[in-house]
Amino acid sequence: MESSKSENNKKVIEHKAYARVGLLGNPSDVYFGHTISFTFDNFWADVQLQPSDHLIITPHPTHDLVQFQSLPHLVNRLDNEGYYGGVRLLMAICRVFHNYCKDNKIDLHGGNFTLSYDTNIPRQMGLSGSSAIVCAALSCLLDFYKVRHLIKVEVRPNLVLAAEKELGIVAGLQDRVAQVYGGLVHMDFSKEYMDGLGRGIYTPMDISLLPPLHLIYAENPSDSGKVHSTVRQRWLNGDEFIISSIQEVANLAKEGRTALLEKDYSKLAKLMNRNFDLRRSIFGDDALGAINIKMVEVARKVGAASKFTGSGGAVVAFCPDGPSQVKLLENECQEAGFIVIPLKVVPSCLSDEELKTLEK
Repeated sequence: MESSKSENNKKVIEHKAYARVGLLGNPSDVYFGHTISFTFDNFWADVQLQPSDHLIITPHPTHDLVQFQSLPHLVNRLDNEGYYGGVRLLMAICRVFHNYCKDNKIDLHGGNFTLSYDTNIPRQMGLSGSSAIVCAALSCLLDFYKVRHLIKVEVRPNLVLAAEKELGIVAGLQDRVAQVYGGLVHMDFSKEYMDGLGRGIYTPMDISLLPPLHLIYAENPSDSGKVHSTVRQRWLNGDEFIISSIQEVANLAKEGRTALLEKDYSKLAKLMNRNFDLRRSIFGDDALGAINIKMVEVARKVGAASKFTGSGGAVVAFCPDGPSQVKLLENECQEAGFIVIPLKVVPSCLSDEELKTLEK
């Protein structure tokens, strides 16, 4: 996240949080697995906090629209965007933050503020748009109340997740870790850590270890929140196929960490493809959606490695053969009606001081 402040007493605190890609291991983060994710600055959410006489949550003029041209306009908006914008997310993190500080005897000074936000992260693309808003808002609150040093970096993803869970959003810690830390992160969600700490062990990695990657997405993506339901219950019921498959998905992230450290990109490509193949066998084509599957297949048609960025809606692709293969990918995507863009990976957003405090 980035911040900027003015010098006067009414200083504005501003933070950005970026869209994230689950590179390997997803969806094992909610099944005591391992994942590798990174953030990129093609898409972001920005939150501003301005001291004010009253506590105000400012609706976004587009994402929190309450005035419409007509009834069909309203219905069309709900069909495409759903009922909720970012106001509820900002309210939820304020409540979670307040309660956490109260429970942990962290004093918050008096004073009110106005929160506003903007975002260009497309909805329903599996890029963690909701958590980006919450993450950026949390960072504003940490600075406004000057308690950043009192709330450990490792704990912050849990606060972001708690705010989303208050709203009934189904999610795991992976996305929130990626956005709190920024850059490239390996995450170990082993049961011993989750049971003992309530979180995983997170290890930042150098973003220069990543090869050039591309994002593929459709103008009208599927809902990325529908594919977990039956699999989760089968896992809880002890389904051997689901348990063994999820374990293999987790192992891909462990292997991927080694492949990245050794810059073995041929191995990385194989792991990415295997990750998607396992997801497909676990969830089935109906749950994944025809458009999502087609995005993967278009990339594979030109020999690129490809997998979902999250639960569907967008695909991350790697062209191991370089620029000529990228051109083929661009041509195939254009013909299929998909958008393809190079990903601009951002470095860690943590300060040197925060990096020093991370648990090993």
